[in-house]
Amino acid sequence: MFGYRVPAPDEAMLISGGRRGLGGAPFRVVTGHGKFVLPVFRKTRFLTLSMCEAEVTETCVTRQGIALHVRAVIAFKVGNDHESIINAGQRFLSDQDQMSVLTGRIFAGHLRAIIGSMTVEEIVTERQKLAAEVLDTSKVEMAKIGLIVDSLQIQSIDDGEVGYIEAMSAPHKAAIHRQAQIAQAQATQASVEAEQVAARNQAEYARQTAVVKAEYSAEVDRAQAKASQAGPLAQAHAQQEVLAAQTELAQRQAQLRQQQLVAEIVKPAEAEAQRIKLLAIAEAERMKIQAEAAASYDRVALDRMIIDQLPQIVKEAAGGLAGANVNVLNGADGLGEIAAGLVSQGLTILDSVRQNLSGQDSGDSRRPEPGNASALLQLRAGEDKTKNGAKDKTKKTDDGRVDVD
Repeated sequence: MFGYRVPAPDEAMLISGGRRGLGGAPFRVVTGHGKFVLPVFRKTRFLTLSMCEAEVTETCVTRQGIALHVRAVIAFKVGNDHESIINAGQRFLSDQDQMSVLTGRIFAGHLRAIIGSMTVEEIVTERQKLAAEVLDTSKVEMAKIGLIVDSLQIQSIDDGEVGYIEAMSAPHKAAIHRQAQIAQAQATQASVEAEQVAARNQAEYARQTAVVKAEYSAEVDRAQAKASQAGPLAQAHAQQEVLAAQTELAQRQAQLRQQQLVAEIVKPAEAEAQRIKLLAIAEAERMKIQAEAAASYDRVALDRMIIDQLPQIVKEAAGGLAGANVNVLNGADGLGEIAAGLVSQGLTILDSVRQNLSGQDSGDSRRPEPGNASALLQLRAGEDKTKNGAKDKTKKTDDGRVDVD
């Protein structure tokens, strides 16, 4: 757009010709964004903020008076703050290449001053300390001109043809050579010793090999002689071993056959016997249960038969009173008492029959037949009838009861 200016990411835009900048600067500083600039009334310039490099090659004299050629590289740039940009813009805006020249001169002066206070040994062995001291001493001056230093590297240190640095390294080189020679001698000695050990081992191996060969030959000779002499004995031993093997095989076959017979005959027979035994026990148990059931049935049948004969017993007992002279004095109550007496007499006869049957069961293991029980009941009834027929008469007492003489 017309009149709108934007600086690059590594540039600072300086606008002059209007109101003054911060801190009374003769221009305004714009970084990171654009700005409208009137073409006629305002002037715009750009200051680089990118990294710059300055190289210093300087001859410096140490504290010992030895001249050293030192080469160093400085990496620097304009600071990012507005104050640094203003300071650098006022000094280098028209000729920005002068930043590297001025930086080199500043570091060269500080480098000479610091090396002059150090020895060659310190400079050679402590380069990082030298660089840090140079940076510290130059930091203030660089800030005044708006520059900051990122790094300082000492590239090389040389004393020319003086040979002081080389002389410094001579003892170390000599020690290194000496150590190398010692190491070489030790390696050579170790090699010779290894060769000697290998030779001794080879000789020992040859001797042991000869001994082994001799012992082997002697053993072979003895074995051949023993084999030629012990042919029949070896054959006999072989036959004996064959017979022993055959015997063992026959025993194993017999054991196997015995196991087969046990599995095929004995075990089935034992199983069959066990089955028959269990069936017999079950049959006996069944018969026992049936016998107990039959006995219980007979007892119930006998009791039922006796109960069925009770009316006949009472009837026979009543028949015994048919020819008796009985006078009933108290009417219906008297007849009730006579009937109750007849029933009581019948129950007494029934109880007696049951006790007699129980006595027969305890004295004889055989059970009575239903016919025998009936005959016994008839016999008891006849006896009761005879007793009733023998009674003469009954007479009435004063209290209304009937007495039978």
